Amino acid sequence: MYRKPVMTFALLAAVFGWLPALAGEVEIVGASARKAGSSWTFSVTLRHADTGWDHYADLWQVFSPGGELLGERVLLHPHVDEQPFTRSLSGVQVPESLDEVFIRARDSVHGVSPLSFEVRLPR
Repeated sequence: MYRKPVMTFALLAAVFGWLPALAGEVEIVGASARKAGSSWTFSVTLRHADTGWDHYADLWQVFSPGGELLGERVLLHPHVDEQPFTRSLSGVQVPESLDEVFIRARDSVHGVSPLSFEVRLPR
């Protein structure tokens, strides 16, 4: 007698409970670097199917080829209606010996994406 409503509720809970995970991992669409005095400014464009505060792209980082963290931009809110979106970070100190850096991005559900984006430094 109560079996059908319970099964329906369980199915709906399973479907709607997984919606944040359906947004997938964050994708780095593009990135650029420009020298500004003795430091660098990076502009990074991300795409992510942000669903709101429960699942959104929340960070990108600049790494040396050897894995040293050079800078990071924390994204303080979801960008549900702004996709893809670009944010910049100034004042990044990059050793003169480097010709390239790598950008990594993170979302609040999946963590850091396994993919990185190479940025050649115009010197």
